[in-house]
Amino acid sequence: MDPVYVLELPDLPPAWLELLGNPRWRIEWINPGGARESRITAGPAELVLPQTWASPVSAWPFWPGRNISPGIFRPAGAIFPFDASGGVLSLSWQGGVDAVFYQELDAAYAAQAGPQTTVPRLPRNFDWPRFRALFDDPVFFNKLHADPWTVDWKAAAAKTVSSGFGKQRIVPDEREETAIPVPPGPWIGTSPFAGPLIFGEGEIPVFPAGSRPGSWFSAAGTLRCTTAAWILIPP
Repeated sequence: MDPVYVLELPDLPPAWLELLGNPRWRIEWINPGGARESRITAGPAELVLPQTWASPVSAWPFWPGRNISPGIFRPAGAIFPFDASGGVLSLSWQGGVDAVFYQELDAAYAAQAGPQTTVPRLPRNFDWPRFRALFDDPVFFNKLHADPWTVDWKAAAAKTVSSGFGKQRIVPDEREETAIPVPPGPWIGTSPFAGPLIFGEGEIPVFPAGSRPGSWFSAAGTLRCTTAAWILIPP
């Protein structure tokens, strides 16, 4: 019988917990047969995982009572077996980046699959310890604005599958400080690495915005914005 692993979820960022309360989680993983599975849970979960290759587990927080569905807030995650010990698989917020990059590598490989002249760049064979070590370098981490979710991991995966991996693949999106006339906050973003934004009375709130839509949440509602447009949706 395959061993069962208990998931250890990370603590929620305090600003998320204060504004939104405890979430539900959408757990996604690959079973021993190689098929993707998912499950909704409000607390600890147990999984059976492949024992012969590295595989991702992600946990997406969501708040159905606030109309916040899975996929809006960034996930926690892990790469098995690197994060497993004693029957426990420890999920972390950095591990969420790893798990999503794994899934993007898998999708990029499937899109480019064909006659192979070299060893396939399968995510199960990827050098995950080397990848993780990059984020221990404070200089490199600060180049990402101290937030790895500023990176387009789909684009990074496509380049990795086509021509190999290097830290030059990890490039943050361009962001502009964008003034938006909304209440002062606090405003929380969807990345666990980004702290809340709080603006003083009379101060025009300024948000880091890019070409891809971003979301911010406060008691005043939900702000969706890019550098070109924004909309405030009341609670």
